[in-house]
Amino acid sequence: MRIRITNGRLLNPADGRDEVTNLLIEDDKIAAIGQDADQGKADREINAEGCYVMPGLIDLHVHLRDPGLTEKADIESESRAAARGGFTTICAMPNTKPVADNMEVIRYVEDKAKEVGLVNVVQAGCLTKGMEGKELSDIAGMLRGGVRVFSEDGKSVMNSKLFRDAMRLIQKEDGVILDHCEDINLVEGGVMNDGEASRRLGFRGIANDVENIIEARDIMIAEELGARLHLCHCSTKESVSFVKDAKKRGIQVTAEVCPHHFAMSEEDIPGDDANYKMNPPLRKREDMEALRAGLADGSMEVISTDHAPHTAEEKSRGFEKAPFGIVGLETSVQLSYTELVKTGLITPLSLASKMSYLPAQILKNGKGDLSVGKIADLVIFDPRPEVELHASDLVGKAKNMPYEGRKVFGNVVLTMLSGKITYSSQSI
Repeated sequence: MRIRITNGRLLNPADGRDEVTNLLIEDDKIAAIGQDADQGKADREINAEGCYVMPGLIDLHVHLRDPGLTEKADIESESRAAARGGFTTICAMPNTKPVADNMEVIRYVEDKAKEVGLVNVVQAGCLTKGMEGKELSDIAGMLRGGVRVFSEDGKSVMNSKLFRDAMRLIQKEDGVILDHCEDINLVEGGVMNDGEASRRLGFRGIANDVENIIEARDIMIAEELGARLHLCHCSTKESVSFVKDAKKRGIQVTAEVCPHHFAMSEEDIPGDDANYKMNPPLRKREDMEALRAGLADGSMEVISTDHAPHTAEEKSRGFEKAPFGIVGLETSVQLSYTELVKTGLITPLSLASKMSYLPAQILKNGKGDLSVGKIADLVIFDPRPEVELHASDLVGKAKNMPYEGRKVFGNVVLTMLSGKITYSSQSI
């Protein structure tokens, strides 16, 4: 099948291309760009005038809740959410039930995702057995099975030697750890940031050092081993400083920021509404501003969602009893465009880089690139409309988001996976 996309603003960070041009897709690949794309008949013509045509978005941090927690979400429901949000590849965290500490669970997730056929799913392997932090999982077996991404997300491996042993094994195969940084011994029952909101509402707080101490430790271990390390959901001003310093020292550290951490601060928490409860928590405004500056100067190179579905009943329990986490796949690119591009902090090309090309470089999967001959994973995003966000509009199973009624700019109008349209709005 031949599909021609015309008049769109092609943003391709892989070669720095940023121009209004045409694109020809033949079967599952990019066949031609520019004048060459105008040759021959197409089975379908798509006019993308006024829209960005970008590599399909890649999310390094998603919770699918499948297997075992499917009352919250499942692979099919969150694949739909991902496609609607412009994503073509997502990385699933291993804190399922059972946890993904073996190839059987990993194959289940990836095979089911292929069956659904809406998004590529990379299942991260768990670092420790049962995610208990006591002994290493079968990392060698998972590496032999082709796994190159590992995480203990939801927890940190508190035993430093155990973490170093895991990193040493993974480093030998050029894998990467997606690192949840939280010193559990310092949390002390905290449910939100230790600051103005916790004092106003009377809840226990979580200080910045809960995150910072593990970040510093794991950066040091990565330096010692010469290993790759990716810091998940960075939320503190200190994390930006750590990453900048690590890069200056030549350490292979990358870092992600989630839209909720650069679009909101603790000041936005209206009261005892657990849709604002996530881990790490919404921090002070000065932390939010530092994260935005880190994204602008390139030290924080990835935007991820930490998409974490929960049931409405769970989230109705308030801050003290509800689980941590919010959904974000369907709102990520809108919030990122509104808060970062429309404000002039980053360019549209940089947005495509942080949401696709650079995550692909971390995964080393050859994606995030719309050059001729590459797989046709792409998204068409219209930056012009003003949109009001409502949980009732989400297509994912869970609706636990803190953006109800918030006005943003832009809409995903089409998502394509290997040349197949997986989502299309009525406007194209």
